[in-house]
Amino acid sequence: MNVAIIGAAGRAGSRIQAELLRRGHSVTAIVRNPAKVEPAPGLTVKAGDANNAETLAPLLAGHDAVVSAVMFLDSNPDSLIGAAKASGVPRYLVVGGAGSLEVAPGMRVLDLPEFPEIYKAEATKGAEFLDRLKAEPDLNWTFLSPSAEFVLGERTGKFRVGTDGLLADENDRSWISYEDFAVALVDEIETPKHERKRFTVGY
Repeated sequence: MNVAIIGAAGRAGSRIQAELLRRGHSVTAIVRNPAKVEPAPGLTVKAGDANNAETLAPLLAGHDAVVSAVMFLDSNPDSLIGAAKASGVPRYLVVGGAGSLEVAPGMRVLDLPEFPEIYKAEATKGAEFLDRLKAEPDLNWTFLSPSAEFVLGERTGKFRVGTDGLLADENDRSWISYEDFAVALVDEIETPKHERKRFTVGY
């Protein structure tokens, strides 16, 4: 497949890129500064602005899927969604946040009193992005939320998949590595199971 990644130089984007290339797919890395992306077989690097739908759409056109891996505070949902729609790509996948996941019916992670204030603005923007996608009548989207802790780690290929509830392990820790998050996202690209839905992944 031919997949474009908006924000391929970031922690999530770079690992999704590596996972796609590992499986033999072709990748177009769309970044502000192409010098930040190391050359690799199967990889094309292009300069692009996530907040300019008019210039972004042509960079996305012709791909089988587009992955958005940009910070919510640094991006405009209307520009990203508009570019994806204008490009005609069949699938648009978003690296989401954990803040919008539920810990109880109607209670989101970001609504908890102990939720760190430093992450609240980004988490709120992520939740708004998800709501914007849910109201989108035409785009075939998927929003993948990580667990509460999104950490640098190893690619194990062993994790659990959920829907709208926060996942936690037997020690009540909610976490996933960037590397295994990438495995889950590429699995979804190859074998769609969550079209027009949000899902989550954790240990």
